[in-house]
Amino acid sequence: MSSVPELPGQSPGETATSIPRHLRYTWDHEWLVVEEGNATVGITAFAAKALGDVVHLRLPEVGAWVEAGESCGRIESLTAVSGLYAPASGRVLEVNTALAHDPGVVNAAPYTGGWLFRLRVENIAGALSADAYAAHCAHTQGDRR
Repeated sequence: MSSVPELPGQSPGETATSIPRHLRYTWDHEWLVVEEGNATVGITAFAAKALGDVVHLRLPEVGAWVEAGESCGRIESLTAVSGLYAPASGRVLEVNTALAHDPGVVNAAPYTGGWLFRLRVENIAGALSADAYAAHCAHTQGDRR
C-alpha cells in the first residue's frame, strides 16, 4: 500500500456521505470532473476497495482517442485484473506518471493523487450524479459491473 496518507472525508468504501458530490460517475465505478472542457478521470474508492491493493496500471497513451464506455486500460491488483473504461469520449492529454512508481496511491487517495488520466472531452454519455452513484453502490455490494 502507498505511503500517501488518506485524506479527511475519504474512506475505503463508498457511502452516500463519502462520495464527493462535485464529481460525476459511471456504472463501472470511474469518476470524472470537467473543468473548461478537460476532464480528470479516476476510479472510485468503492472500486479501489473491491479490487484490493493496486499493483500495476495500464493507462491510455497520451494523444490516444478514448470512447465513452469503451475499455481504455487495465488495473491489476494482487487478486484481480479489471478493465478501465473511459467515462467520456475525447483525446488523452496527460496520464498520472507518478502511479508507475506507486500504484497504491489509487487505493490510498482515489479522488486526489490517485487520478489516472486527463482528456479533452468531446462527449460525456450517461454520467451519474453522486446520489445516483450511491444508489448504484448500495445495489452492487462490491461487484464491478
